Amino acid sequence: MGMTLVEKILARASDRPRVAVGDVVEPRVDLAMSHENAALVINQFLEIYAGTPLPANLWDPHKVAIIFDHRVPAESPKTASNQKKIRAFVAAQRIRRFHDIRGDVGGICHQILPESGYVRPGTVVVGTDSHTTSHGALGAFAFGIGATEMASVWALGTVLNVEVPPTIKIEVRGRFRPHVGPKDLILHLIGQLTAEGANFRVLEYHGETVRAMSTSGRLVLCNMAVEAGATAGAVPADAETTRYLREEAGVTEPTDAVGPDADAAYDRVIQLDVSDLGPQIACPHTVDNVKPIAAVAGTKIDQVVIGSCTNGRLDDLAAAAGILDGRKVAPSTRMLIFPASAKIYQQALDRGYVATFMRAGAVVMNSGCGPCLGVHEGALGDGEVALSTTNRNFKGRMGNPNSEVYLCSPAVAAASAVAGVITDPRTGGN
Repeated sequence: MGMTLVEKILARASDRPRVAVGDVVEPRVDLAMSHENAALVINQFLEIYAGTPLPANLWDPHKVAIIFDHRVPAESPKTASNQKKIRAFVAAQRIRRFHDIRGDVGGICHQILPESGYVRPGTVVVGTDSHTTSHGALGAFAFGIGATEMASVWALGTVLNVEVPPTIKIEVRGRFRPHVGPKDLILHLIGQLTAEGANFRVLEYHGETVRAMSTSGRLVLCNMAVEAGATAGAVPADAETTRYLREEAGVTEPTDAVGPDADAAYDRVIQLDVSDLGPQIACPHTVDNVKPIAAVAGTKIDQVVIGSCTNGRLDDLAAAAGILDGRKVAPSTRMLIFPASAKIYQQALDRGYVATFMRAGAVVMNSGCGPCLGVHEGALGDGEVALSTTNRNFKGRMGNPNSEVYLCSPAVAAASAVAGVITDPRTGGN
């Protein structure tokens, strides 16, 4: 019996000829990422060495990445002090993959890692953020861990006691209709699986639709795999992966793509056809409360948000700009746009998208996570309704438990911002 993609990666990282579901391994880590919560990791890391004569040194500073993105610029003295603490640690440990609050190299961690070429096919990536699953889009095994677990990774370079997860194979066929795309696909899938349907499993994406999809779209699928309870999402590396790494991430050295065996054993196989798929909406207050847009069309919205690690890339902004060009955001609606990285922000400037957004009445913000999790910028008032391209709509997610959040694609968000109500871009986006 062959192995799945993640089984192959874990076998190689654990120096085993093969692994099977249920095996417990301690794989080597190729990339360990944290954002501002690195302050917590530092505390745990220093405790490991407390009372020993050993210096508190990282196992390999070249494999550690730290990106400021959740509260940028700092919204409080506490955050600023934690960021100061992290900067001192970064300097002392000589961590090169550090992205501070800058307008040239800053951005959201799950965009910075792939666009900087830090993520490679066949590698093990861990991060102190649940949406670390994003990086499976480049053929890696990428998953979130806690601060204490990350501290041990910093010290040892391995993840302790990893149980090899079963894998669900997702086969997707068909061509998307206009104004329908990867976000609609993953919302539809989560609606089918439910928020716990993939618990402790890997979603491995296959099929003609995925093969034809850009890396940006694949990042959407893997980013939101965790919303179905998955440990990871993964797309086997192919020609598109190589193109992205070469042309967009600037990687010049050879990469070692790993793929599943033809006779790999899967927990189950799910087949989807997107040919007739329409825009999907995740309704309050769970991501799996998914409905076709017709079921909620006309719902009044107070705020529209486009951006995040899910849908803040250039193709997302292009889709929104195409709908907003020459039009105005409804007077009763606020629109916030935050590109996923400084690089994408600059590309959007060069292509005129930012000017289009501003002329329409949108507020274009710096790259960051603040509005998505409701800790910085864009909080909602009591009783307000938001429509967002982010990845979660739990009660209080965008800063106020007395508000409601709907999730959608950039096309739906843009068309709805103009109308002031949830609107199908196929009928109200032109």
